[in-house]
Amino acid sequence: MPDAAGQPSLLFTAFEPSGDDHAAAVIRELRRRHPRLPIFAWGGPKMARAGATIVKTTGDDAVVGVPTWDKIREHQQINRDIAGWLKANRITVHVPVDSPAANFPICRIAKRSGCKVVHLVAPQLWAWGPWRLRKLRRCTDLVLCLLPFEEDWFSTRGVPARFIGHPLFDEPLDLEALDEQARSLPGGAPKLALLPGSRPAELRRNFPLLLATFRELRRRHPGLVGVVGATTDAVAANLYERANALGGWPEGLDIRVGATDLVTRWCDVALVVSGTVTLQLAKQARPMVIVYKTNKLAYQCIGRWVITTKFFALPNLIAGREIVPELIPYFKGSGRLVDAADALLSSPEAQEAQRRALVEVIHKFAGKLASAEAADAIERMAGVVAGSAAPVRRVNEPKA
Repeated sequence: MPDAAGQPSLLFTAFEPSGDDHAAAVIRELRRRHPRLPIFAWGGPKMARAGATIVKTTGDDAVVGVPTWDKIREHQQINRDIAGWLKANRITVHVPVDSPAANFPICRIAKRSGCKVVHLVAPQLWAWGPWRLRKLRRCTDLVLCLLPFEEDWFSTRGVPARFIGHPLFDEPLDLEALDEQARSLPGGAPKLALLPGSRPAELRRNFPLLLATFRELRRRHPGLVGVVGATTDAVAANLYERANALGGWPEGLDIRVGATDLVTRWCDVALVVSGTVTLQLAKQARPMVIVYKTNKLAYQCIGRWVITTKFFALPNLIAGREIVPELIPYFKGSGRLVDAADALLSSPEAQEAQRRALVEVIHKFAGKLASAEAADAIERMAGVVAGSAAPVRRVNEPKA
């Protein structure tokens, strides 16, 4: 705990698996520099392994879209728990990680407790809800941005912001090892990766669509083989259950757990549910079609009025133009996705053009080391004496 001499201390709050990933990289860097710095968290297992003291485990049942009443009540209780905990424990800096709907109320609590607030992962106000900028200004001291265009967007609107790069690009991949491991995956051509996401709602809406698309593409391309990238064993079990309810697991389709980089290295083309995983594909310059199936009524009643960005998919947002086919929002049937995937599979020229454009996207992160730059900013905000500098590492720069 913070000692009587006033030792700085940190509190991270993350409520999704992606937040657990982002926070863990920064916590690991802070712990490397400051082995005895008190770091507490409402967070997940990766944050615990990185060196945070977990006050309460979160992120097991993250939701997308409108939360249920039970989820709302759960977060109200979390807010009360954190408010009580902050009264008993002096914290210097609160680091909310993504999940603005869950974290904004906690930021207000933290500010009232005298904490500085440093957002790790900028709230996507540039995509929807820009009217929340006033709320953000009141409950932040700095926003750490993972995407190149975000720093200017927030700074010009009166929110202190800094582009730190993305944790996905902090460590280069061992491509030789991936090539060796890829030999154990199915042989055939073309090779198609299916990346259905991790959240329960994503799997429910999108995996049946990907499954139907795979079946039709295999009919059109008899030699086609596929591998599903499942994030966890629980997700893999969920996918098998859904496939069995839809006629069984298709012939020619394999599955790998926790091996997104390997599946990416193996494939020729990927069908991917929109999210951070699209940047993992971009890191290896793998052609893809991005999809996100959602509820049509909810989108027409709410989504189309509050979403302000021209693009949804991260590679397109970063490029400022559509370099990857994005079918977002997607409502029914598999025809549009089948046709988009078939067009890419059937055109080496389209694949090559996309690879070149993805290389340009990745170059925007050159020279950045997100975990180190985030640790620098948090150190300064907490008044911690800077630790030893992080070693300089380079991201892989795939050739188109």
